[in-house]
Amino acid sequence: MKISTMIPVAPVASHSIPIAEPIKRDPSVIVLTEVVSRSQLGGYQIRVLLLCALAVILDGFDVQSMGFVAPAIKQEWQVTPAVFGPIFSASLLGMVIGSLLLSAIADRIGRRPVLISAVIASGLLTLTTSWASSVEMLLVLRFFTGIGLGAILPNALALTSEYSPAKNKTFLVMMMACCLSIGAAVGGATAALLIPDWGWRSVFLVGGIGPILVGILMLFLLPESLAVLLLKKQGHEKVKEMLKKISPELQIKDDTRIVFGEEKTSGMPIQHLFMEGRAAKTLLLWLMHFANLAILYFLANWLPTLIKDAGLPLRTSVIAGSIMQGASVIGAICLARLITRFGFFRVLPLNYLIGAAAIALIGQVATSAQTLFAVVFVVGFCAIGGLNGINALAVESYPVSLRTTGIGWALGIGRFGSILAPLLGGILLANQWSISSLFLIAALPALLLAGGLLIMQGLSKKKTTHTAI
Repeated sequence: MKISTMIPVAPVASHSIPIAEPIKRDPSVIVLTEVVSRSQLGGYQIRVLLLCALAVILDGFDVQSMGFVAPAIKQEWQVTPAVFGPIFSASLLGMVIGSLLLSAIADRIGRRPVLISAVIASGLLTLTTSWASSVEMLLVLRFFTGIGLGAILPNALALTSEYSPAKNKTFLVMMMACCLSIGAAVGGATAALLIPDWGWRSVFLVGGIGPILVGILMLFLLPESLAVLLLKKQGHEKVKEMLKKISPELQIKDDTRIVFGEEKTSGMPIQHLFMEGRAAKTLLLWLMHFANLAILYFLANWLPTLIKDAGLPLRTSVIAGSIMQGASVIGAICLARLITRFGFFRVLPLNYLIGAAAIALIGQVATSAQTLFAVVFVVGFCAIGGLNGINALAVESYPVSLRTTGIGWALGIGRFGSILAPLLGGILLANQWSISSLFLIAALPALLLAGGLLIMQGLSKKKTTHTAI
C-alpha cells in the first residue's frame, strides 16, 4: 500500500498503541487498519475529507497571500522589493516550527484539537494582518501566522490517510496535498479581483474570516484520529462506534478487542534512515526536497512582484501566479499517472529538465502576457507539480515502519530551502540583479533535482545488480 504525501506527517507513537499479532487471529480481535483499508468510501469518511480539504485550501490561500499582495503594499508604502524577503521567510520559519512542534503535540493530545486550534488561530492572525501599518508589524504577524499554518497540512494528511480505504488512499492523499495549490490559485484569483477595487487589506480580511468559519464547523463535525483514540482509556468504545459508521457490516460485540495493526519499532526512527544501505538515498532525498521547495517558494513569493517590475500590470502578475498554482495541480495528477505507468526515473528527470528551461525563460518573456502565461503554465506543471512525485519517491524508498519519519525529515530539511530561497531573492534584488538573471538562478535547483534523480537511479540499479548476484 503506497501513500503519497507533500508535507511531513507526524508519526503516531507506535510504542503506546496495542499491537496486532499477525500469527494469532482471534475472532474477538479486530485490526483497525485492516477494517479501514477494506472499507468502502462512505459518507462518514467523505465528511472528514471535505473538512480537511477546506482547511488545506484556506491554508494554501493564506500561504500564498503575501506574495500576491506584496506588489500592492510596495506601491502603497513606497518600499523596495528587497524588504519583502525577510517577511516571506518569517512566515516559512513559523511553518517549520508549527509543523515539527505542533505535530508532535498532536500525537499526544490528538489531531483534532491541534488542527482546529491551528485553523482558527491562523485565521485570527490573518485577520489581524489586514490592519498592519508597518513592515515590522507584517513580519511579526506573518511569523506567528506561519506557526499555525505549519500544523494544518500534516494533520489533515494524517487524518486523510487514516480514514481512506486502501484502494483510494494514494489518490485521496495526493488530492489533499493538491488542495494547497488549489487554495493558492483561488488566492491569486481573489487577489486579482479584490486589490484593484478594495485594496490589499481586503485579501487578508477574506483570508482570515474563512478559516475561522471552517474551524467552528470542525468543532461540531470533525472526529478524532482513530489511532489517537485507541490510546485513551475510553477510546476503545468510541473507536467501535466510529468503525460501525465506516464499515456498517462489521460485527462488533461487547468483548471485541481493537488493535492498531502496525509493527512495533525499536530505537530512534531517525537512525534507521541511515542504516541498511539507506544513507545515500536519504541524503539525496533531503537534497531534492530542499531544491524542490526552494523553487516552489521562490516563485510563489517573488513571481508576481518580478513580473510587475518587468512592466506588466498588477492584475497580470497576480493572474500569472494563479496560473502557476493551477497548473501544478494538473501536473500532479498527470505525473502521478505517468509515474504509475513508466516509473519515477523515466518521468521525473525529463520533467525537471523541461521545468528548468521554462523557469529560465520567464525572465526572457516577462514583457508579453500571453507568452508569459504559457511559460508559467509549463513551470507549474513540471517544476511545482513534480513535488508530489518526489514525495511518492520518498514513500517508495523506505519500509512501512520508516515512511512517515523518512518523508517528515525530508520535508523538514526541505523547508530550509523554502526559507532561504525567498531571502536570497531579496538579497539579489538589493544588489541590482536583473530579472532575467534571477530566473536563471531560480532554474538551477530544477537541474539539481534532475541530477539527483539520475544518481538515485544509478544507486537503485547497483543495488538490484548486487541483489541478483
